[in-house]
Amino acid sequence: MKPSLIRITLACLLLQAISAPAVFAVVTPNPPQLQAKGYVLMDFQSGAIIAEQNARMGLAPASLTKLMTAYVVGQEIKSGRLGWEDTVTISENAWSAKFPDSSKMFIQPKDEITISNLMRGVIVQSGNDACVALAEHVAGSESAFVALMNGWAEKLNLQDTNFVNSHGLDIDGIQTSPTDMAVLMQSIINDVPDVYAIYSEKVFKWNKITQYNRNKLLWDNSIDVDGGKTGYTSNAGYSLVSSAKEGQMRLISVVMGTPSKRSRISQSKNLLSYGFRFFDTKQVATQGEVESTAKVWKGDLSEIELGFAEDAYLTLPRSLSAGLDKTIVVNEPIIAPIEKGQVVGKVVWKHDDKTVASYPLVSNQAVAEGSWIGKLWDSLVLWVKSLLA
Repeated sequence: MKPSLIRITLACLLLQAISAPAVFAVVTPNPPQLQAKGYVLMDFQSGAIIAEQNARMGLAPASLTKLMTAYVVGQEIKSGRLGWEDTVTISENAWSAKFPDSSKMFIQPKDEITISNLMRGVIVQSGNDACVALAEHVAGSESAFVALMNGWAEKLNLQDTNFVNSHGLDIDGIQTSPTDMAVLMQSIINDVPDVYAIYSEKVFKWNKITQYNRNKLLWDNSIDVDGGKTGYTSNAGYSLVSSAKEGQMRLISVVMGTPSKRSRISQSKNLLSYGFRFFDTKQVATQGEVESTAKVWKGDLSEIELGFAEDAYLTLPRSLSAGLDKTIVVNEPIIAPIEKGQVVGKVVWKHDDKTVASYPLVSNQAVAEGSWIGKLWDSLVLWVKSLLA
């Protein structure tokens, strides 16, 4: 190529580079490969699943079961039926001697122990004996308490979960999934925050025996983990549910069936770090915020405001944090009567014509039926509109 032609070509390339908009490619890599039977990484605010493997597989929960035990007790406290300083008398069934080869709080028959201390025995020490003591105190028997556990599992829409005992030792029929455990941890943080606060405690001493929280991520200063629950049986392997914060973002990691204590810690950290590095969560709407208005037919009002029943969040790869299209879809025609909070549409966010998130729109007002003449007129208008459609 002649020197003059080279100079012209370079000049053209330079002008093209100057005039073109700056484009920075951001690549979201695949999630880390984990040695686990199943795992899930979920955003706390949006509930979006960032990464998963065998997320709905029914697996032995081991001591992850104690998350539900603590949740049920937390709901009893929240309702006022139970108090943190209420005293529990320990029965023979809850005697630590009944659990010779498993984790325990080391309680004895006729001990008088507060709910607060028993909860620490469950959460920090992972005590099977403390689980039975709480179960009997709340429901009269462990089997009755397990019915409460399964009732709450159904209410929380834990689709793959069935509890058979209060502590998680291997038994026929007991199972859960990574997704269900992520939803349960999300519910603990949301619904019973006083209970979740205990998960950050690193040590608890009872009966002159000091035990340390088995969630070693609490000691890792490179990641802000403030709660979680470990589990292990020979059938389940080593598992860990953990939650961490970075800025305004909170993630929940569930890793089930890893080969060792060390691997459940390192793999959970890898999963959380991946989520914080490559994803972002933003609030896009506030509960009650007016998003749009819509025509109402046959009502005492002709128009309603449409809003969000809850705060709306989007969790997306950082490469997709901009350039989203938002569309409002109304379930037309909206015909009275309408209840306040009734779903009448949705807001859809898309990227390149692919839906990335959707939240329901609800009526911010109640609308009663209108007069008979108004309803008759609206019926006529709707009939004509249907003919022209």
